[in-house]
Formats: sequence, structure tokens, C-alpha cells
Amino acid sequence: MTRTLTAALAATCILAGAASPAHISPAYATSRIKDLANVEGVRQNQLIGYGLVVGLNGTGDTLNNIPFTRQSLQAMLERLGVNIRGQQIRTGNVAAVMVTANLPAFGTQGTRIDVTVSALGDAKSLQGGTLLVTPLLGADGNVYAVGQGSVAISGFQAEGEAAKIVRGVPTVGRISNGAIIEREIEFALNRLGQIRLALRNPDFTTARRIASAINDFIGTPTAEPIDPSTVQITIPQKFQGNVVALLTEIEQLQVDPDLAARVVIDERSGIIVMGRDVRVSTVAVAQGNLTVTISEAPQVSQPQPFSRGQTRVVPRTRIGVQEDGKRLAVVREGVSLQQLVDGLNALGIGPRDMISILQAIKAAGAIQADIEVM
Repeated sequence: MTRTLTAALAATCILAGAASPAHISPAYATSRIKDLANVEGVRQNQLIGYGLVVGLNGTGDTLNNIPFTRQSLQAMLERLGVNIRGQQIRTGNVAAVMVTANLPAFGTQGTRIDVTVSALGDAKSLQGGTLLVTPLLGADGNVYAVGQGSVAISGFQAEGEAAKIVRGVPTVGRISNGAIIEREIEFALNRLGQIRLALRNPDFTTARRIASAINDFIGTPTAEPIDPSTVQITIPQKFQGNVVALLTEIEQLQVDPDLAARVVIDERSGIIVMGRDVRVSTVAVAQGNLTVTISEAPQVSQPQPFSRGQTRVVPRTRIGVQEDGKRLAVVREGVSLQQLVDGLNALGIGPRDMISILQAIKAAGAIQADIEVM
């Protein structure tokens, strides 16, 4: 029997000095303010509702096991003038579902939105079902939309006596334009005297650059960065009562975003993502694989003929040690992201070992970046 034990040797890191500002490269591309920030108050709102899906081909909830489906079915029929209190109900064509949707900013009455329908009980599939009228509520408890329509699913389920197959998720479906907005959320944008831009990736430098770009465009100091995630704009006199025109001009301005150097590591999948501004000090890295091989070759010891000896099994063990990758690579001070990746790849290592090396370099203080492990 052969057993192979593989262990990654620890990376040797030598800190030599900090990166010089002269090595910091400029940004490579600009982005629109529209893609960097959102206007505070212009946002979506989540809606939720509870309803029933009917018309299923025997794949609905088991009413004896799911009491809320039975109670909902009875209440619905009573509202329609059918009294079945105390009666035995046996149907597999009804399923209780949760209905969710996003109410868009400035959504007007009569506008249709998409809804997602998810089974709540033990239904096997929502294929072919129809969602009955379902009020969709906001966080304040008010009804903002009403959903109804045929459910479309992407998964399916098929089964026989001895086997079954399930693809996708047949208990979750979607209804395109399945809800009608009944209530609007009032937001008088044109009456505002100030607006605030919320950065999607908070950063002091980016906020300052956005404010500078807006002030240069308008010609007066109207924009001011309040914190890393907020830029406040005082509406100029010529745009009073017409904030939409101001936002239309501002959101097209080009800004060079700046982000902190960061290395994101997903140890489960071995994924490593490095930002463009990641820099390292001069560091030497050694990596190798130690392979220990143990092989068993037992032999049989047979006694001489007509002797009083016994047949025995004599163990024979062979142990071999092999160390591969005896290489020492030097990563120079202030190298770029491409040079850092090339230097690590030159060691002939995989993503798993590279994660350990990056963490060892960070522990030595030789990498100027935050390491975030997912």
C-alpha cells in the first residue's frame, strides 16, 4: 500500500522597505458620476405579499400537512360566497406562496412591475399555476401594488415509480409585468434646495474629485464632500425648480475613481482578486512541495522442510522523501500588479498555495494592501 503525504512548505518573506510614492501608477480609466454614485432619495422599495397559486396539476400543497394553505383556501372561497367550513378538502392543485417585487423610484399608478413567486408549503412545482389577486405591501404596511397572473418557471420535475429528476428550482417562478402599482411614493425632487450623492464605493479621494468636477462644470462652489460616501450639492439659481436638468448634466461628468488597494481571497474556491494599486516591498519567497512516500511490501518467511518452524509474514517498509520546487524568487520593491502576478506564477504554484503566500507576505508587512478573506 502506498500513502502519499503532501505538505506545502511555508513561504519565507523578507521585508526590505516601503514602496516609494514614485511607483504609484495613475488610474487607467474614468467613469461617469452616474456609475459612481446614487442620488439620495431616488431608490427602489421592496414589496411583499402572501397569496395562492391555483391550477397546478397535482403538484400543490398537501392540505392535511399545510394548515395555512387550507385556511387561506377556505377564506378565499368564503369571500366568493362558497362556505366549506367543516368539510373535507382534498386537492393538490393549490399552493401557498410568498410574492415579492421591487417598487421602482417614481413608479406611477397603473405602471406594471415584475413579481417573483416562491412556494411556502410542500408544493413540488408551480408549473402551469396562476397567482390569484395578491396585495403587495411595503415596510409601512400599506398596499402599493397588486399582483396576479400566470407563473413561469425555469425548472422542472419528472418522476416515475423508481426514479425522479429535478432540474432548476420548480417551486420558484416569475410573472413578467405581474403587478400593477396602486400607490405612488411622493418625492418632490424639483422642489429640493439641496441634493446629496451617495457613493457606491466610499472613498475620500473619489468624493473630492466628484465635487471638483461638479464645481468646474457649474463654475461656482456648489458641491462639497461631507464624508467618504456623501457629496452635497446646493442647487444653483439657474437650476432652481429644474433639478432633473442639473442631474442630467452632472451624471455624465467623467471622474477618475480612486479605491484602496485590496486583495480579496475566497479560500473555498481558490479565487484571488487583486486591485490595480496593490504594491509590495522587496520580498523573497521560497515555496516547495514535500512528498513522503511509504510503501509496504511484506514477505512470507517459510521454514525448512521437516523443521519445527512456523510460516510467518515479515514486514518490509520503504520510505522515500522528495522535495520539489527548491526555488527562491525575489519580488522587487513597488512592482505593479502584473509583475507581482508574474513573480508568483514563476514559482509554479497553484491558487491554494498562492493564498498562503499572500497571507505570509501580509504578515511580514511587505504588502501595501488590505487582504479580505471571503
